[in-house]
Amino acid sequence: ALPSRARRCSLSKKMATELFCLIRFSSKIILRAFRDLKIKKPGRRSSRTLQKVLYLRCVSAKLQDCSFHFSKLFQVFAHSSKSFVFSGRINLKKSGVVDFTMADEFKTKGNAALQAGNAEEAIVYYTQGMGLDASNHVLYSNRSAAYAKLERYSEALADAEKTVSLKPDWPKGYSRVGLALSFLDRHTEAIDAYEKGLKIDPSNAQLQSGLTEAQTRANQSASSPEKNNMFSSPEVMTKLMANPKTRAYMADPSYRQMLQSLSANPQDMGGFLQDPRFNETLSTILGVDLSTASPGDAGEPSNGATGNGTGEPTPTPAPAPAKPAATATSQKRPAAAAAAEPERELTEAEKEKQLGNAAYKQKDFEAALAHYDKAVELDGTDMTFLTNKAAVFFEQGELDRCIETCHKAVEVGRENRAEFKQIAKAIGRIGSSHLKREEYEDAIKWFNKSLAEHRVPDILKKLQQAEKIVKERKRLAYLSPEIALEEKTKGNEAFQKGDFPTALVHYTEAIKRNPDDPKVYSNRAACYTKLAEFRLGLADCDKCVQLDPQFVKAYVRKGMIHVALKESSKAMEAFQAALALDPNNADAMEGMRKCYTATPAKMSDAEREQAAQRAMSDPEVQSIMQDPAMRTILQQMQTDPGALKEHLKNPVISEKIQKLMNAGLISMR
Repeated sequence: ALPSRARRCSLSKKMATELFCLIRFSSKIILRAFRDLKIKKPGRRSSRTLQKVLYLRCVSAKLQDCSFHFSKLFQVFAHSSKSFVFSGRINLKKSGVVDFTMADEFKTKGNAALQAGNAEEAIVYYTQGMGLDASNHVLYSNRSAAYAKLERYSEALADAEKTVSLKPDWPKGYSRVGLALSFLDRHTEAIDAYEKGLKIDPSNAQLQSGLTEAQTRANQSASSPEKNNMFSSPEVMTKLMANPKTRAYMADPSYRQMLQSLSANPQDMGGFLQDPRFNETLSTILGVDLSTASPGDAGEPSNGATGNGTGEPTPTPAPAPAKPAATATSQKRPAAAAAAEPERELTEAEKEKQLGNAAYKQKDFEAALAHYDKAVELDGTDMTFLTNKAAVFFEQGELDRCIETCHKAVEVGRENRAEFKQIAKAIGRIGSSHLKREEYEDAIKWFNKSLAEHRVPDILKKLQQAEKIVKERKRLAYLSPEIALEEKTKGNEAFQKGDFPTALVHYTEAIKRNPDDPKVYSNRAACYTKLAEFRLGLADCDKCVQLDPQFVKAYVRKGMIHVALKESSKAMEAFQAALALDPNNADAMEGMRKCYTATPAKMSDAEREQAAQRAMSDPEVQSIMQDPAMRTILQQMQTDPGALKEHLKNPVISEKIQKLMNAGLISMR
């Protein structure tokens, strides 16, 4: 019957059966331990109650995959059973209550997953096996291999060291340790690990090959730094010639001399940091934007427009005016610094771009398009001409042409190694076009692609805006008062049958379909109460009261939960609120009667002490007791009872004193 209930909660039959068997197995361990320790033997009813409570709590969460929860539950009970085995009190392994062969089954499943290339799944299986048999060194060794496959070498090292500690005479453990240390660049330690393993098994081929590889890696790391000189790589010239800026620098002999100097001795890099051409060169080689604008860069041509993805294209800066004759101070500057600021005239394509930008600012879009088209004809390698052209289409509302032009701009930029921020701008404009057409899913996709190239605050803001709209649309589309009523009816039927987990599922679905119905929250609170999830029930009661402050049943249900939690003062507040709305409510009056019978005056000394301990766990009571002013007042009440009358005139102090009296912490005679 229980597995059939689980199927209604989206659990497969096999998984539900395994869960039920697991809980029966777990409760057997507890009961067997109770009997062998000569603790009072629980009855059969206690056993079935334990099984049912554990099961209902698992199913009520509507678990989609119980494997993780299986492993956690097994870890608790298997650990408990082993402690009894080792202490000599009982031997659950021999009695058949605990079957440690299941650890081997998890190991087999993990091996199959690892061989299939699913290392994450393998780690889950190995971990579950460890929960059953924490002394199995093979499980730690295999999980170390899985971590290494995922390049999580620190975790692989931890498991490998655990393997060695569990079985020091197993050579494979040292192989795992050496592999992890080698990839962590701790080559000396890796060599030591391999050598320790070879002392145990000198003919082990895996250890021998690992030792050779570790020694090779150690030698490579100790080699001269010239081998890692990026400026001497044969790909450098290819990258520099592909970038229009650095290709223009090649005509300057001083630039070529700088490259030769860096190729021969990269440590001289510091002498070229003031040269703006060096920053551009380094950006091109590394493939990242390291450029920083400086006053001396004003005469250099702009590689492209900058903007927020939808705004107007930024015109290329005009060439700096001719500089006057060098003064005595300027003559003292090094020749290299003077050569670092070459002045050149704009190309014809860049001039056309400037004219297009001017027309764009004047809202003369046809003229702007004509100039941008001319610029593309003169130089088809600069993507900014196409990006600016797309901006015109965006302003004209021709979004299809804007998207098409942006795609072409990205293609040109990729071919000519344009800056990432330029490519990001073109992709962001595609997203802005979809956003303007209210195609929010497509807009989110292209905004994410743009941010992957280069993060711009404006694009990030638009992405968040689109995601918010999509989330709200999905929420509104899911609302259906009719379906909510059907789910509520199904929940009521299940509740009447005593099938509280199924009722909980239906009530939750009804709330998703109609989150403004207070009655469904009240019903789900009753369901949580039956499942002993009192705090969740209180949260639903509070939500119910928030939606409908006149809902008497919510206050009554809240009071009943506080009674179950033995919080009499809070229960009385809830019942009083219900009676204020309905003075003849029988449930509220019965609740008040229970609260009065549970007051400190009606309790025994032991019950009063327990109530005081529970009260001290209440944050509100703790706050009152830690208040210096209240502590002074309480001391005065002990020495001078007449001072109480004066303090009770203050409504705030009176309320706090009443709170302490209801909690059983103070009493008056």
